[in-house]
Amino acid sequence: MKITPQEISHVADLARLHMSREELEAMALQLDDILNYVAKLNELDTESVTPTTHAISITNAFREDVVKPSLPRDKALANGPKQNGEAFVVPRVI
Repeated sequence: MKITPQEISHVADLARLHMSREELEAMALQLDDILNYVAKLNELDTESVTPTTHAISITNAFREDVVKPSLPRDKALANGPKQNGEAFVVPRVI
């Protein structure tokens, strides 16, 4: 599969990206390499392989929901740049 700098330029225009001639040529070479690799992967026989959404089959990977004491307010507020003793102070948003 050969992708041309003109195709890259067209897609860049659609995305409102401004690319120099050198960037277009470099991008064309990189995308051509990627498409060639995908074409090579498509040559593999995957007929007997079931589609998956994860590399490892995991069911219910969540931890137990256990009540624990939370972080004390003064320690939590110490992590912010501004606080008033009760909450973080941030600029007003209207």
